[in-house]
Amino acid sequence: MGQRAIFVLGIVLIAVLSVSIIATVDWLGSVNLPPEFFVGVEFAYSDNVVDLKALVDKVKNYTNLFVIGSIEISFNQTALDEACDYIVDSELHFIVLFTDSMQYSYVIFDWMVEAKQKYGDLFLGVYRYDEPGGNQLDKGASMLVENATDYADAAAKYATGLGIIVEYYSNYTTRMFTADYGLYWFDYKAGYSAVFAEFGWNHSRPLHIALCRGAAKAYNKDWGAIITWEYTDDPYIESKEELYDDMVLAYKTGAKYLVVFDYPKIGQYGILTEDHFGALKDFWSYVHSNPQEHGVIQGEAAYVLPKDYGFGFRNPEDKIWGLWEADNLSQKVWGDVNTLLDQYGSRLDIVYDEPAVMDAVKSRYDKLVFWNETVT
Repeated sequence: MGQRAIFVLGIVLIAVLSVSIIATVDWLGSVNLPPEFFVGVEFAYSDNVVDLKALVDKVKNYTNLFVIGSIEISFNQTALDEACDYIVDSELHFIVLFTDSMQYSYVIFDWMVEAKQKYGDLFLGVYRYDEPGGNQLDKGASMLVENATDYADAAAKYATGLGIIVEYYSNYTTRMFTADYGLYWFDYKAGYSAVFAEFGWNHSRPLHIALCRGAAKAYNKDWGAIITWEYTDDPYIESKEELYDDMVLAYKTGAKYLVVFDYPKIGQYGILTEDHFGALKDFWSYVHSNPQEHGVIQGEAAYVLPKDYGFGFRNPEDKIWGLWEADNLSQKVWGDVNTLLDQYGSRLDIVYDEPAVMDAVKSRYDKLVFWNETVT
């Protein structure tokens, strides 16, 4: 073979090898891209679109989700359209909170249909009926079930009443969201696409992950976390270090959505300070550097509660469905769950003995522990 032929062959081999290396790098890169995961803030501290735009500008480089939680903005279609246009121009996904108020100056269902067409996949869906489970447990203004003959009756009324609302809105939007601090199972049973477990009030994060994630997995839905107030007064929100740790925990335990609640306005950007924005920046870098860490902590064991047992799980004497005092089972359930959390930590899920989903539940976990077993 002549020198020229050898030279040409060498060039060809180098080219082939280069293409092969590039293809390998591209393939590895696609494998290691961060999974579909949304992190952002909920704007709730102002009725001014100018303030909303300022927060969008502040966070758009290290978030991909913005929640419009200001009902005053959503009451006015012009203001809402301006806000959504700005969020989308900033290349963020968004969710809009709607209430059952009569103050809307337009037909919100028509708006949702148009928003899906106008904004496409960046419009994730609607946040509707805040804390339905919490309102039920605490007899709040939006309590769904005011009386029931027994636990089964309460569960049926709750799921049916909430389900009517969720189903109606679902005819016009892609996804339905809410945030809650109790009765997650029954929120999912009512039809929500995702429920955001509230991280706040010094509540146990692993406990609420177990309740929310267990329900989401049983119903084949997504779940999220919303970091809300830790205190009832200024500064309301936890420290930078605690915020970062909570975000990493939610990410590692498989949350698809992570939202930082921002209300009231005690500074330029609500309750969020430069320290908190710093935590969000650090977390954004962590997510992009560690895509393999998303969902690395999953439920290995599940504690199975009796069907329809709407216990609040905030203390051993918590209410059941907000209608009954703790019963003879409450103390045992509380003790069992805390024993198992000591053993499994965030690898524990909590589910219900619901016939419709039990086959799937049984196939998902290495170990099931039922409420009527002895837990040591």
